[in-house]
Amino acid sequence: MTYVIGKACVDVMEKSCLQECPVDCIYEGDRTMYINPDECVDCGACRPACHTGAIYWEGDLPDDEQVHLADNSAFFALPLPGRPGPLGSPGGATAVGRVGVDTPLIAAMPPIES
Repeated sequence: MTYVIGKACVDVMEKSCLQECPVDCIYEGDRTMYINPDECVDCGACRPACHTGAIYWEGDLPDDEQVHLADNSAFFALPLPGRPGPLGSPGGATAVGRVGVDTPLIAAMPPIES
C-alpha cells in the first residue's frame, strides 16, 4: 500500500509535503507531485502536511480519484516524454530534482486556474 497524490495538487504544487517525508519519495513533475510507490514507507507524514488535501492513502481514495493510483505509479514505471527511459526508483527526489514532465493523464488535463 502507498500514498497517492490526487487532482487537488495539479497546478498548485504547494510542496509542504516534501518537508515531512522522511524517505524523500515525493517527486516533482511539471504540474503536480508524485509519490514513488516503491520508496514510500506508508508513514503518512505527508498527508496532514498537505494544505490542499491532495494526498490519500490508496485504500481511502475516493472513486473520482482512483485514476491517480495507477497514474502515480506510471510516473515512475513508464518512459515520460523527453526522457530516455522510466524514472524507476532512484532513491530520493532531492538528488533527482525537478523532473519537469508529467504523465499523459496530467499533461492532458486543462489548466486549473487559481
